[in-house]
Amino acid sequence: MLRTPLTRRPARDTPVCRSGRARAGFRFGWQTSSFVLVLLVSCTGGNRPAGPLPAGGGRPADLLLAGGSVLDGTGADAVDADVVVTGDRILFVGDAGEAGVAALDTVDVSGLVVTPGFIDMHSHAELETDHGRDARAFLYQGITSVALGVDGGGSAEVAERLAAWEEDGIGVNAFLFVGHNSVRAWVMGMEDRAPTSDELDEMRALVRKGMEEGAYGLSSGLFYLPGNYAETEEVIELNRVAAEYPGAIYDTHDRDLGAAYPSFGYLESTAEGIRIGEEAGTKVIFSHFNAQGAHNYGRAHEGAALIEAARARGVEVAGAHHSYTATQSNLRSYTIPGWAAAGGSSEMVRRFDHPDTVEIIDRQTREMLAIRGGAQRLLFADRRAELNGRTLQEVADAWGMEAPAAARRILREGNAAVMNLGLYDGENLRYLAQRDWMMTCTDGRDPGPTRPVTHPRAFGSFTKKIRDLVLDEQLLTLPFTVRSMTGLAADFLSWSERGYLSEGRIADITVLDLEAVEDMATYENPHQYSRGTVHVLVNGEFAIRDGEATMALAGRSLVRGGAAFDGG
Repeated sequence: MLRTPLTRRPARDTPVCRSGRARAGFRFGWQTSSFVLVLLVSCTGGNRPAGPLPAGGGRPADLLLAGGSVLDGTGADAVDADVVVTGDRILFVGDAGEAGVAALDTVDVSGLVVTPGFIDMHSHAELETDHGRDARAFLYQGITSVALGVDGGGSAEVAERLAAWEEDGIGVNAFLFVGHNSVRAWVMGMEDRAPTSDELDEMRALVRKGMEEGAYGLSSGLFYLPGNYAETEEVIELNRVAAEYPGAIYDTHDRDLGAAYPSFGYLESTAEGIRIGEEAGTKVIFSHFNAQGAHNYGRAHEGAALIEAARARGVEVAGAHHSYTATQSNLRSYTIPGWAAAGGSSEMVRRFDHPDTVEIIDRQTREMLAIRGGAQRLLFADRRAELNGRTLQEVADAWGMEAPAAARRILREGNAAVMNLGLYDGENLRYLAQRDWMMTCTDGRDPGPTRPVTHPRAFGSFTKKIRDLVLDEQLLTLPFTVRSMTGLAADFLSWSERGYLSEGRIADITVLDLEAVEDMATYENPHQYSRGTVHVLVNGEFAIRDGEATMALAGRSLVRGGAAFDGG
């Protein structure tokens, strides 16, 4: 692990140097017409640079990425081209020699694939922490921008968080949603009831505050508390506030992906999410969209059909997913019915002390565990050493008690992070990956070394998708997959300056060695960075160079529309 000091936007090296590996030839290792590299020079999309190219006696550009196979994010086939960067902008894409373009720093990327930086549409990156600020787990996947404030958890204090990132420095670009759960908890606590008129107005004001300060829209976690206590109409009313701002998005961890208790219904939940966006007038994105539980294996196409029907009638609705079959959340959400947690943790524990109530809770906990495949499928990824890496069943056996009793004992001391192994079906994942509206996300956080077991998705979601579905299974083409990680997301976010590799755009760039791309993180040993990411630029600065993290904190706080936060 590289142990150099963290630095913010370091000055570029001035001498001309050549790094990267020269390759005798570029082999995909799989021969299909979808991956033939056409020997063209083209520039697609984007704006033209403001000034003349640095040819002849002009000032040299800062950086020349020479001889790569460029995938521009549109889904078009790759072209052999040079990419020239000055400051934080892509100055030129094409044949630099023919155009007479010179640069202070030349990096040979022949035999490598050059793409726009990847966009993580649903993240829990811990950018405020010492261990998470540099975002290496994400950068080593080629990710240069992350969405935060998701699952209903985003604070209305958007400007405060954006300003803190700018002040302290972050390794990737980051943007925020204001969360329904957060504003509801601020106004109503953990009460299981409808809001009064005054409370609804107070929640509206908080959503408006977040939107005024640059939030991208309203996020919800209707599976979680207290969001689960809200009726659909409440969320629509709050989403109408977000809809007052151009490009607003309703980002939802919907009410029931298939494993909720009591069941709301996978299809009913999908329809509810679409309705909330459609009636309010916002875009809709379903976070980590899939059908959960063995009873829903093979049913992803049914939910996808609802989304595609909505798209056909003009609703801008999409999804994001990762390629793992396990989820990660918290023990309370997976094992305790919502009514038993109403009023907060102290009220929940009080109910644990009532024998008649405990009998009902434990019966329902058993039903919840059955939906999730049993207590042996819940693997702790918690900071408590006595839990981390063990299943709920193993903990219960060690304590000599039934799983519901073990869950209650743990929750008396606080909630716990837990994975649900095998909740997603691999065939569902493959089906959804082929939808032209499906983006990519990690849904992950790098919790640092204090939590030895955590979900590997924070370290490998993007590289796993490329390795499994493009390189090994050949289910997806590389241009299609890169688009799902770049241009598709940028368009949905209404970004005009990021997400595509074209002249005039911001230089968020990822360079991959496809022969080496691999997700290394496993459930048993998750803290392993992905391989095959040779270079990553964030706002024109190397965040990874020659496969090594530079520790440059070149990320920016992004307000709605994609502009950098200016402190206003």
